[in-house]
Amino acid sequence: MLVNGEMWIRGPIGTGAEARVTLAGCRTALVIVPTLTAGTRLLDIVPLLESDHRVQVVFTVPHTTDQWPGVEEFVRARHGLLMPWAQAVHHTFDLVLAASHRHLEQIRGPVLLVGHGAGTMKSYLYSRKAETPALPATGLDRELLTYRGRILPSALALATEEEREALGSLCPEALPVAVVAGDICLDRMIDGGRFREHYRRALGVKPRRRLVTISSTWSTDSVFGRVPGLCKAILDALPATRYSVAAVLHPNVWTVHGRRQVTAWLSDCVEAGLRLIPPDHGWQATMVASDWVIGDHGSTTAYAAAIGCPVTMAAEPGDRLRPGSIADLVREAAPTLEAGPLPAQEEAAIRRRERLSAVIGAAISSRPGQAAGILRSAMYRLLGLPEPECPPMVPPLPVPLPVEE
Repeated sequence: MLVNGEMWIRGPIGTGAEARVTLAGCRTALVIVPTLTAGTRLLDIVPLLESDHRVQVVFTVPHTTDQWPGVEEFVRARHGLLMPWAQAVHHTFDLVLAASHRHLEQIRGPVLLVGHGAGTMKSYLYSRKAETPALPATGLDRELLTYRGRILPSALALATEEEREALGSLCPEALPVAVVAGDICLDRMIDGGRFREHYRRALGVKPRRRLVTISSTWSTDSVFGRVPGLCKAILDALPATRYSVAAVLHPNVWTVHGRRQVTAWLSDCVEAGLRLIPPDHGWQATMVASDWVIGDHGSTTAYAAAIGCPVTMAAEPGDRLRPGSIADLVREAAPTLEAGPLPAQEEAAIRRRERLSAVIGAAISSRPGQAAGILRSAMYRLLGLPEPECPPMVPPLPVPLPVEE
């Protein structure tokens, strides 16, 4: 069937599905992937239920007039069963997993909404889309969580108790569906510490060498936006006999500019030894493998700080940061990159890392090590199924696969 220009799939749900399936009676869970950022976060969560024979997981990429490129390719590369958006909005699901507020009002079924970065609340004081003076944006605002008077998520996963308190002021009607779950991405990165040497070998970091990673979010305020030559400068300044250098760029850098263009911009660095990490191939493991991160106000830098990696700030958006946000805390506690010898600045970051890790770790999660269990319980409650007796199984972080020359 062709609807709105999309060919519907003959999948495990919908009219006639009972004649097509091999495993009958499954509850259906829909994973909404509007952006690559949301997709990578949801892939932290999907393994908590997809091995259950009672559950069928399907993916969909919203088709609108404003679509991020490359998202369908991302889902297909992970071999998820991809359902056209026009078909998804005509079906009622037993569970909907989302890491973005976008399009939730169009989908039918109980929604579990999680954040897609460090913390549920935004680090920018105002929305990036605000072209005129606007009210501060938090990520927990009523206009994001409600539609025509109804609460969109059936379960709203928060990272900290502070976020629950903020929700009580910003959208108190959503408090009954809120659950403080912690941060599954941080939990996976901390657990990944046991594979640190494996990740370093995958990155080609030789023994006794130190790995320096440049971490950039997106936008003109980011490291890559403000200092596009930083990777080359770091490569030139550090002796290759003692240091290896990697770069992790926000998924939106890749999706907006295109993989070919980003790779071309950094081709001289890659030729000089830079480990350029694609957005879907191991940024978390790269942070675990790092000895020093030079970053900005993005979530990746915050996660590095939280797991105990020394951090130095190379860019930040000034008064555009929300006071008290995670990015603001990183800015306050981490040293700033300056002109001068890098080894001395690395030592300064090392001296501050213990305090930085404690502050940022607490700001990212109030339930350290517990996110998988809390989120799985919430999903099975919405599915209306008894939770498996075995502990939740979370796979190790993907091994980093740098872009080749």
